[in-house]
Amino acid sequence: MRTLFSIFLWTYFCVLFLVFFIIISLVFLVTFPFDKYRKAPNFTLSIMARCMMMASPKWTMEFEGTEKFDPSEPTIFVSNHQSFMDMVLIYHLPWKMKWVSKRSLAYIPVMGWLVWLTGHLTINRSSKTALKKLSNLVQPLKDLVPVMIFPEGTRTIDGKLRPFKNGPFLLAMEYGFKIQPMAIDGGYKAMPPGSKLVNPNVDFKLRILDAIDPTDFDGLTELKEHTRELIGQQLKEIQST
Repeated sequence: MRTLFSIFLWTYFCVLFLVFFIIISLVFLVTFPFDKYRKAPNFTLSIMARCMMMASPKWTMEFEGTEKFDPSEPTIFVSNHQSFMDMVLIYHLPWKMKWVSKRSLAYIPVMGWLVWLTGHLTINRSSKTALKKLSNLVQPLKDLVPVMIFPEGTRTIDGKLRPFKNGPFLLAMEYGFKIQPMAIDGGYKAMPPGSKLVNPNVDFKLRILDAIDPTDFDGLTELKEHTRELIGQQLKEIQST
């Protein structure tokens, strides 16, 4: 069953990527003169994400805490990262964000082109200039375009929460941007690392926590570890229900 579903799903995803690449390219060409942050192409990509979640009738989604986001505050969203499906789930939120992704995504045909067309930022996590490049997010944040960063840097290998990197927390502390933690579950069960087989029966859950003011903390490490602890606690709670 999983083998047949996986063949269908990857074929379906490939078709969606090709079709929406054409659509998003056209949207980009029409809107780029006046769409500074490429909001229109990014919104179009969210439609593709909704189509992707229709791949299995047994995939369910549950969202909690969406009312906790204040769009009048510059906000950096941070979340645990279980699989590629995390991004698809997050795109169902009622607001669109500027994402930070690893540089390797930019070299994948079609997917990498979509990252560029929709105005997202890619960084080389091992580069000494990675933190410097995050400064490109300052103006969008000041213009109230929320930013999405996976502070683990990459997806989990064993389902457990990995250590957080400094980037989003440095940015928050330097400019006073709020940190909005999210806990996500379901991606690891849907797409276990190292396997091409996909689970057709998954309950995806996303919980948004209260925003964190970086000025309430004495330093970067305290802010980072507090955020990681909150996400870890919520993740355990979600998985126990």
